[in-house]
Amino acid sequence: MADQLRADAIGHLNPGGAATPRADLLAKESVSFRNAYCQNPVCVPSRCSMLTGWYPHTKGHRTMHFLLDPEDPTMLEQLGKHGYEVLWLGKDEAVSLDRDMSQYCDRYEPGDFPYDREKSKQFEAHFRGEPDGDNFYSFYAGKIEPGMTDDNDRSSLDCALRYLRERRESGEEKPFCLFICLNNPHPPYGCCEPWYGFTDRSQVPPRRPTPEDWSSMPSMLKGIYEKQQMTGWSEARYRELKATYYDMVHQLDARLGELVDVMKETGVYDGTALFFFSDHGDFTGDFGLAEKAQNTFYDCQCNIPLMIKPAAGAAVKPRVTEALAELVDIPATVAEMAGFSLDYTQFGRSLCPVLAGEERHKDAVFCEGGRIHGELQAMERGHGPESLYWPRLSTQCQEGPAHTKAIMLREQRYKYVYRLYERDQLFDLERDPKELVNLAGEEAYREVEARLRDRMLRFLVETGDFVPNRKDRGY
Repeated sequence: MADQLRADAIGHLNPGGAATPRADLLAKESVSFRNAYCQNPVCVPSRCSMLTGWYPHTKGHRTMHFLLDPEDPTMLEQLGKHGYEVLWLGKDEAVSLDRDMSQYCDRYEPGDFPYDREKSKQFEAHFRGEPDGDNFYSFYAGKIEPGMTDDNDRSSLDCALRYLRERRESGEEKPFCLFICLNNPHPPYGCCEPWYGFTDRSQVPPRRPTPEDWSSMPSMLKGIYEKQQMTGWSEARYRELKATYYDMVHQLDARLGELVDVMKETGVYDGTALFFFSDHGDFTGDFGLAEKAQNTFYDCQCNIPLMIKPAAGAAVKPRVTEALAELVDIPATVAEMAGFSLDYTQFGRSLCPVLAGEERHKDAVFCEGGRIHGELQAMERGHGPESLYWPRLSTQCQEGPAHTKAIMLREQRYKYVYRLYERDQLFDLERDPKELVNLAGEEAYREVEARLRDRMLRFLVETGDFVPNRKDRGY
């Protein structure tokens, strides 16, 4: 799993994306989903949904500060119950650091995560500039020197490669699951040579333009834009930021290639299913913004790569599919591939029929986030102007409409966003793939909007008011 990787950064999904030769080669044996979506556009709630098969509202996982409860079931626990050796490598961001990870895996190797705070401070000082400068909240680092930051991805990948080679040497035949959580291409946007500079800056596709009129857009975006201090940036600087992000994606792709090579070297590649995906996307200069935002649902943020290579013998028709898919579908897919049924209620659907050739999976997919007025525990308080995320966090903490609770529904042609305190959004993705023209409230689209609103109501009735998978004592 990558962190903050948008779908259109992958070469075979977008000819204008990053150089991803190893992912593109893997796609020839896989099904790659062009229309895969996360369930929340920030890390923690998205990862909680992916691990459980629950939507964020099912249990209230809508904030970076609400992680999995001990009683929340996960696909990793399910794999362990059915005889798999489970290793969790790299970033956590779903389980509190003071929790015993043995509930989820046989072995947890965080690598260099959580980061060395002193190193992190030094790195931030290297690229952030002065507090009143125009790169302070941009996350742009550019070319960095080796050792300037912890290479968590390198250490996590090395753990995986060692494990595979040790299995071969010991003759271990127990089935296994490697859950590898890499950091790239999460900001800051920077990497060292030979990765930095690999992308041809002149070939970087144009970003979504900065709006002249923000009135049809969520106020969260305008709030962040005004605080990120990038208002005077030239298009050349935005291209450089995006190109550096592509450089980071190219580095991630090389590490995917290392993993595949060692899987083949150790004889497990053919018999192992391989999932490649991300928790959410990144603005990367779109609308004049960097990083991510809690309750905004443009494709740059919530459309993610999802590629699945099944084990040998499984029915598969390799291709890029237009079928709609979601991260909540992963637990059900893993369970079917492993030959068992999940023993708790969840809302994902196995993608195995799509792998075998079916083109229709779901009529709609969903993403959600934000909070209601007065919901202090969802504000992610406790940060100040020195925080990297201050533009977003300070906007989230305002009691205006900016952090409005919202839900996105995406079907093949239309995307609809219901907003609690602001104007809704409706995009015709065939005519407006960059989501620049908000059609909500337009007379010509009244019937479309009403139909999508009804479908969203059904979604909420189906997936809300979750009954725990237990009986209360004394019943």
